[in-house]
Amino acid sequence: MTDLIPANEQLRLPGANVELAPTPRDPILRDGIATLYRFRSGSAAAPSRTAPVLLVPSMINRWYVLDLRRGSSVAEACVGAGLDTWLLDWGVPKDEDRYFTWEEAVARLDRMVRRVLRVTGAKQVTVLGYCMGATLASVHAALEPSSYAGFINLLGPLDFSHAGLLGLMTDPRWFDAEVVAQAGNVSAQQMQAGFTLLRPTQQVSKLVTLADKIQDPAFRQSYDALETWASDNIPFPAAAYRTYITQLYQQNLLIKGQHFVGGRRVDLKQITCPLLTIAADKDTICPPAAAGALNAAVGSKQTTLVNVPGGHVGAVVGSRAAEKLYPALVGWMRERSWN
Repeated sequence: MTDLIPANEQLRLPGANVELAPTPRDPILRDGIATLYRFRSGSAAAPSRTAPVLLVPSMINRWYVLDLRRGSSVAEACVGAGLDTWLLDWGVPKDEDRYFTWEEAVARLDRMVRRVLRVTGAKQVTVLGYCMGATLASVHAALEPSSYAGFINLLGPLDFSHAGLLGLMTDPRWFDAEVVAQAGNVSAQQMQAGFTLLRPTQQVSKLVTLADKIQDPAFRQSYDALETWASDNIPFPAAAYRTYITQLYQQNLLIKGQHFVGGRRVDLKQITCPLLTIAADKDTICPPAAAGALNAAVGSKQTTLVNVPGGHVGAVVGSRAAEKLYPALVGWMRERSWN
């Protein structure tokens, strides 16, 4: 069920010593617990007929990692480049959302894409998917390729044979996703525990660094913003989790061309739009090979792979993102025009 939202409604975020999600935006559409935002235009002007941009974050983290704070924001960079920028906020699942399926997530993304096209009058959209958002967007792009002027895979895993420690942790020999899902939504604490196991000493390392730089205001702002976001976790709907773990992590059906959504086989060769894949050299959640595999799997004639420094989150909001990642993203997006 979808409905329009008053244009002046704003999302309330947890308090911190720095302004979070600073880029002005307006909610355009609500679909269940999800919201479609449109960021207000900046002073720069994109080339005529440049495709609107839809940012698709992961379902299991809060969306504002893509608009964390001033100077560390994919959304801010896009708006500053004159791009008509939108974002899908998946929302915070409640207990009753345990039945929300992977197929319904793809269908929700499809409705958001269609609303962007309807409002803007464009024929195609450029979609930037981050983490699991890129995995979902790749499924949608394969099923609805005519809607895409371009696709950016930002640290999204596609080949789960290269899933690293997360793949080892979810190995079906000792991990039963069905049993986990039977208890309902996978809680934020459960998800966070899994990520903590990837780098068990990270919290100690962060505290040591904080003690060393506690008098640096710029560092404190960055630290507080990231810690606020990292602590603002959300559950994973049980039904979608079951599919994600069993069919993708454990069986690797997407890259094999054996994944079905709504009775339709997801053939990544059907993705023919220009593709940009971003991989991070220290990413333990989406190792570079897991992301880069998409370039060989699609039918696109224009594929680009860019390696950036940092980990899964640091590459997107860290101190070097504004120097390396954001220019690469917006420069590529400004070249995408809808047909």
